[in-house]
Amino acid sequence: QVQLVESGGGSVQAGESLRLSCVVSGGRFPTFAMGWFRQAPGKERQFVAGINFTGGVKKYADSVRGRFTISRDNTKTTSYLQMNSLNPEDTAEYTCAAARFGKLEPEVAAWPYWGQGVQVTVSS
Repeated sequence: QVQLVESGGGSVQAGESLRLSCVVSGGRFPTFAMGWFRQAPGKERQFVAGINFTGGVKKYADSVRGRFTISRDNTKTTSYLQMNSLNPEDTAEYTCAAARFGKLEPEVAAWPYWGQGVQVTVSS
């Protein structure tokens, strides 16, 4: 079955950067749209960024546009989320998701496959 495994989370100071990785196995990675979501304590999971299966279309939440960059490397079956200029409001559990030929919809239900999540904590 399809498995997604994230890495790269951690604790940083405001203004610093982190890069999250999501390795996908058990499926045809080039057919997957990849997405990143986050969930802060007491809040709903929200869409952060998505990249379509070709890599030619990217979408971002308004709150991260210009600071975060999503990418993919089909040779490594991996999606990345480069997060720059982090601030305390970015503190959350970050989870990657995949959807075969997905259309980068922000709704959680549109993404069938999910990782376990990694914690990102940004202190001021």
